[in-house]
Amino acid sequence: MIKSFKISDIEIGSGKLLIIAGPCVIESEDITLRTAEQLAGLRDRFNLRLIFKSSYLKANRTSIDSYMGPGINKGLKILNEVKTRFELPILTDVHTPAEASIAAEVADVLQIPAFLCRQTELALAVGGTGRAVNIKKGQFAAPEDMGVIAQKVKSTGNERIMLTERGTSFGYHNLVVDFRSFIIMRKL
Repeated sequence: MIKSFKISDIEIGSGKLLIIAGPCVIESEDITLRTAEQLAGLRDRFNLRLIFKSSYLKANRTSIDSYMGPGINKGLKILNEVKTRFELPILTDVHTPAEASIAAEVADVLQIPAFLCRQTELALAVGGTGRAVNIKKGQFAAPEDMGVIAQKVKSTGNERIMLTERGTSFGYHNLVVDFRSFIIMRKL
């Protein structure tokens, strides 16, 4: 795999700190835009390398009553506003192969959620867009597994791949980060 690539004007893999920040899910247009404005201000003030992250849909909520987001159409409209108004690259989750090309119209980075990291059709669809891909390590996956998962994306010709440590489940409701994972996945 390639060691570095660009997302907008940000070089990924350069060894410099990269911050991916934003609300987990788009709660409302107002909250998302106010958050983006604050993050853009911090980026400018401290010369930060920043990618704005928020999801138009969180499809893996435990409860049926949990808020899942505004959906793909309204959500991408809000994320596009963040991108154009604040000149922030956008990262968002993609849950199905059908969403990949739609989300790629706005997002600079398509993220495969941790619970979906092994889904081959999703990896191929996301990789096939040509957008940078962030794969979150599933709580059930060993860090070594991520190399094989990344190969699915790479098989599409897309080598713009990032891996994110999500932690490992130790018992119920106990997500723990094993810092050895960073070293293992960086080598991949």
